[in-house]
Amino acid sequence: MVDAWRAANPNIVRLWADVEQAALDAITTRQAVRLRNLRFTAESGILFITLPSGRRLAYVKPQLGENRWGGTSITYSGVTTGRKWGRLETYGGKLVENIVQAVARDLLVHAMTLVAQAGHKIVMHVHDEIVIDEPEDSGFTIADACQLMTTPPDWAAGLPLAADGYECDYYRKD
Repeated sequence: MVDAWRAANPNIVRLWADVEQAALDAITTRQAVRLRNLRFTAESGILFITLPSGRRLAYVKPQLGENRWGGTSITYSGVTTGRKWGRLETYGGKLVENIVQAVARDLLVHAMTLVAQAGHKIVMHVHDEIVIDEPEDSGFTIADACQLMTTPPDWAAGLPLAADGYECDYYRKD
């Protein structure tokens, strides 16, 4: 099943490899590496991945090691599953997951900022949702909220964004 998925999604598999290689190159050469709209740098013992928003992901004390298949792996210092400071291993697919989730967070923060600046009260957010407490007679519609949420920041111009919503008297999952 894994092989079939990878065969059906070669661009994603290639992205995993490209991101891993960019991280490896930044760690080993101590030179900045650009991969599309990402920048990989090793500064003061930290591997940084600069996102399109300008925010940076940080991996402390990156080193190269050997993974269980005998290949090169990237390790860094962090909190282990045992809640202690130790070495963690990462790889291209996991780095891409971190990047995607971080970019999604940046997009949500942008959407929340637009909604709040338009004068609407956000009472909470859950993953990719925002919950707005709005008077029924305000004239603000779900379509208005979706329009704000799908307005990309300058750094994501052209990125296709979609949103939907619903009204209810109390919070519930759609």
